[in-house]
Amino acid sequence: MDGHTLPARDARLGRPLGTTGRVEGVLLLLPGGVPESARRSSPLAAAGALALARQVARAAERCGEALTAHVVHYRYQGWNGDEAHPVADTVWALDELVRRYGDVPVCLAGTGLGGRAALRAAGHPAVTSVVALGPWLPEPAEAEREPVDQLVGRQVLVVHGTDDRRSDPESSYRLAERARKAGADICRFEAHTDGHALREYRSEVFALATDFVLGTLCEQDFARPVHDALAAPPPLGLRMPLASGFGRT
Repeated sequence: MDGHTLPARDARLGRPLGTTGRVEGVLLLLPGGVPESARRSSPLAAAGALALARQVARAAERCGEALTAHVVHYRYQGWNGDEAHPVADTVWALDELVRRYGDVPVCLAGTGLGGRAALRAAGHPAVTSVVALGPWLPEPAEAEREPVDQLVGRQVLVVHGTDDRRSDPESSYRLAERARKAGADICRFEAHTDGHALREYRSEVFALATDFVLGTLCEQDFARPVHDALAAPPPLGLRMPLASGFGRT
């Protein structure tokens, strides 16, 4: 898509969710999208990101952690080829968070297209960790071109449904494998028989993401499966099964 034909718009941050006082960590939510589109970002996709933001904010409050969350509203729904508009919007949002909150750690959490944007933008100095849920990535044959060096020095969680028909789970495995070889602290979980939207394991995925965010931003102890996945050598730590009922007490 020719970027010069797109309407001029600005990305924006949604209202903060979480602490209203001193902020010690920020979760930045990146919604999904589509490969090519000049339309405005989808309110439905933003609503899905808000659900995770609310869960993490509530969990942080229960733990007494000063964490806040924002959802990014992209200029366009589309990735739009080499323009990679959501990545540029994410970098803008990270700069804005630094302006608002100062030098606080940020976790990027994206779903689908937003998962790819989170992985791409991880090199920003404010980023401490990344959560990529069902990331929309190139086909496995082309996945070698996706950069991974920006993930070094970050803690990264990838979750992918084994029956994803929109983004081959093998692509995220290969990216995670390359990132681990480069030195990234990365783990990857598989939701058995789940699809791109991870609907069947939604509660488990949210619980896993919440645990990871609190562990990386607030220095809470990781749940045992997360701890084991980060410590296990590949392929074990990159093909961890997401157990049904994870996070339930």
